[in-house]
Amino acid sequence: MQNSSSDKAKPDKITIASVLSACAYLGAIDHGKWIHGYLRRSDIECDVVIGTALVDMYGKCGSVERAYEVFKEMPKRDTLAWTAIISTFALHGYSKEAFDTFKEMEAVLVKPNHVTFLGLLSACAHSGMVEKARWCFDMMKRVYSVEPQLHHYASMVDVLSRAGLFEEVGELVRSMPMEPDVFVWGALLGGCKIHGNLVLGERVAQYLIGLEPRNHAFYINLCEIYAKAGRFDDAKRIRALMKERGIRKEVAGCSLIEVDGLVLEFSVEGWPVPVTDEIVLILNLFNNEIKGEGTMHYCNGILLDSQK
Repeated sequence: MQNSSSDKAKPDKITIASVLSACAYLGAIDHGKWIHGYLRRSDIECDVVIGTALVDMYGKCGSVERAYEVFKEMPKRDTLAWTAIISTFALHGYSKEAFDTFKEMEAVLVKPNHVTFLGLLSACAHSGMVEKARWCFDMMKRVYSVEPQLHHYASMVDVLSRAGLFEEVGELVRSMPMEPDVFVWGALLGGCKIHGNLVLGERVAQYLIGLEPRNHAFYINLCEIYAKAGRFDDAKRIRALMKERGIRKEVAGCSLIEVDGLVLEFSVEGWPVPVTDEIVLILNLFNNEIKGEGTMHYCNGILLDSQK
């Protein structure tokens, strides 16, 4: 992108939107900001496609305020643009803002789509807004004729399960016009773990393990349910079963961050090699500030000494 912008081969709007999408996926906000600046310097019209891509990029990179600024500056906003900012608010826990924006969307007669409602349901799940979720799930069908898909049901099950409303979850699942998938059952299992629902959690976990015997998450959740119920022998049995089947967490949880134009990946299994020394130095400084004197700590196998 930067190379093509410096010669006669100017990128078109489709290329720009695609690169912004890649920045959003990688969390490369500095690159995204450069593209935004390039658009302004080049007097390229920020149409609804590019504007929506910018909102999505800023939102997924954690800059909610900048995403909203771009959204407000857009001269024209379609369903995708409104959905992008609603999803941004939902992703970062701004549930009130998500629903306020939805009301604005309705006021200007822009029709929401299935992704819009998925964002709203996600906002409900993050904030425990059961009544709002019920209202949203009902309205999408009754008012906007948007038929719930599997991911809508999974989100609704997530909301209800987190609230411990397992009877209502059962009614919802039985009413589904399609077979529940692993995401629906997985959401229910998560609620069982939160509330220590041993009987239901055990049944759901065993069913999921039967469906996807290589998925480590189902074993781990079942172990936690057993441990919470004091059934430590059963928890050990599941751990032993995982070891026997060679099941482990294959993909470590990770976060992406951009520093001086370089996208770095932090995972539970390792450090970003190019800046390991700098990271350890900063962590030692943080330990000195937070932990005080006279303690030593280990972080990913590296000794962090805060005695000095």
